[in-house]
Amino acid sequence: MRAHPMAGDTLLAVILGLLDILLFLSGAVSQEGTRTHPWFVAIPIDVLMVAPLAFRRKSPLWSAYAVLLISIVHTSLLLGVSSVVALAMSLYSIVVYVGRKQGLLYLGALVALNTVQTLTDQSTSWFGETLFTLFGLALCWTLGEFVGARRAYDEEVEARLHLLETERDQATRIAVAEERSRIARELHDVVAHSVSVMVVQADGASLALPTNPDLAGRALQTISETGRGALGELRRLLDVLRNDDGDSEPRVPQPDASALADLTERMRAAGVPVDLEVDDDLADLPAGVSLGLYRIVQESLTNTLKHAGTGARAEVRVRRDGETVEVLVRDDGAGRARQLEGASVNTGPSKKTPRLSVAGGNGLIGMRERAHVYGGTLEVGPAPAGGWQVRAVLPVRLTP
Repeated sequence: MRAHPMAGDTLLAVILGLLDILLFLSGAVSQEGTRTHPWFVAIPIDVLMVAPLAFRRKSPLWSAYAVLLISIVHTSLLLGVSSVVALAMSLYSIVVYVGRKQGLLYLGALVALNTVQTLTDQSTSWFGETLFTLFGLALCWTLGEFVGARRAYDEEVEARLHLLETERDQATRIAVAEERSRIARELHDVVAHSVSVMVVQADGASLALPTNPDLAGRALQTISETGRGALGELRRLLDVLRNDDGDSEPRVPQPDASALADLTERMRAAGVPVDLEVDDDLADLPAGVSLGLYRIVQESLTNTLKHAGTGARAEVRVRRDGETVEVLVRDDGAGRARQLEGASVNTGPSKKTPRLSVAGGNGLIGMRERAHVYGGTLEVGPAPAGGWQVRAVLPVRLTP
């Protein structure tokens, strides 16, 4: 009925019309037990009586007043019970879908029509029929008020939920923009460092070329490798760069994978025991990848400190495997991680928008953006043995 309202109302109208037609065919509509009206008069009026009910939710006013006019003829010819039911449904529909003002006008029209019919029929049981009619109208009005209030409440809740979803989406977009701006500033420093190295090596090569060609050749090789790395960083910088709002944050040297030991020491001092295991061959990682690796570990340990609970331990594993480097941060806490059980974050180099099903703050958004910038993957979710884990895989070599 809610998914296809017109189809449901049409079905109700058909059932009600068939009931009147069956009563007519059985002779039950005649006071003497015989049909007093030909079928080509009675059946079309029965159909017209229930037809407007199919539109009672799409056009409630038009449908209700059409029912009111046709019911005069239908009731006068004593063609069945559909007129009474249709009038009750019409009053209910106006109260629910239009409002009290129009409902009062329609109720007044019904009372006036019933009064005229009662005076015209001059029935001896007019008092009982009037009480029954008033009781039925009051019941329909009360039911309409209840359903209308419930419908208005549901619409208000839906509007508020839509507003909250819009605000959440806006907050997410703002967080993404801020994080990308931060990444862009960091990549700016990385590219500036690479260019500085290239300039120094080029000066050294020009000086050593006449006397030490081998040294000049090594300097040129360093320039070539640094330039390729800088091209990759620059491409990613252009991907995430946003307009600078004029903030003058001080430029400081950016950390890399070699600073993970200092980071874990600070976390231990803050009260979180951390086991660190790092491969030795991380020194030649591209500066941007090394920085992204550090930031992912930093954010993961910060979340452990905030949400894992008292007494939680954490472990950090950084392993290099060929052309990729994997970082795994896991804790054994019972804090917020258990409340998010079943959620995960999966991102990759695909052009499709990654799915973020963890109801987290800006930290998860930042890790997702870093993994996406370098063409890596990020998985966040409950650890198999309990607690929470973050696993990221980043490429070692960046293509220009």
